[in-house]
Amino acid sequence: MKTENKIVPRVKICGITNIEDALSAVEAGADALGFVFYEKSPRFIDTKKAALIVDELPPFVERVGLFVNKTPLEADVVCSQSGMSMAQIHFDVDESYFHALHTKPLRVVRARAPEDVMNFGSYYRLVDAFCESYGGAGKRLNLEWFEGVDCSKIVLAGGLNPENVAEAAAYGFYGFDVSSGVEMYKGKKDPVKIRAFIEAAKGSACAR
Repeated sequence: MKTENKIVPRVKICGITNIEDALSAVEAGADALGFVFYEKSPRFIDTKKAALIVDELPPFVERVGLFVNKTPLEADVVCSQSGMSMAQIHFDVDESYFHALHTKPLRVVRARAPEDVMNFGSYYRLVDAFCESYGGAGKRLNLEWFEGVDCSKIVLAGGLNPENVAEAAAYGFYGFDVSSGVEMYKGKKDPVKIRAFIEAAKGSACAR
């Protein structure tokens, strides 16, 4: 059952590769920026470049590093050197992994079936469509999977764009994560799409 979203959802713009896109996202009202430290991704960024971007950001913006197949120590080192405030662990691990991290983790559910959305149910988590190559690859989750679910600790990802995020907002998600849906091409954001996405996600509450 859909719920009235009384809290303005947070928005994370993921796949940041340059300072222009980072500042454009922040100016449009993004709450968090995502940096992909997965070498096989077209949006990969190295530690030094990410650190240079973070140095230019205003305060109170979350910086989330996305990791695949890295040990807790490797993720912590990259987060420390690049100025990340959270580590998004985008591959399958057990709870011991999170306990070994010194950086605040963002758990990720790569959902294959409706029941998967309740994985890590007591934690704030990002729910994305399952994809063998990691990341949803623009694949959208069926919103019916969230009927009757408390979505207040879920960040929804996968196939979101300025045209469809308002529909998802009706379910009361804690936030939304978008990458390809606000791009000109892989690795380069479109400032017009970013602003349109954030306005659609947050509704009138983000009017400036």
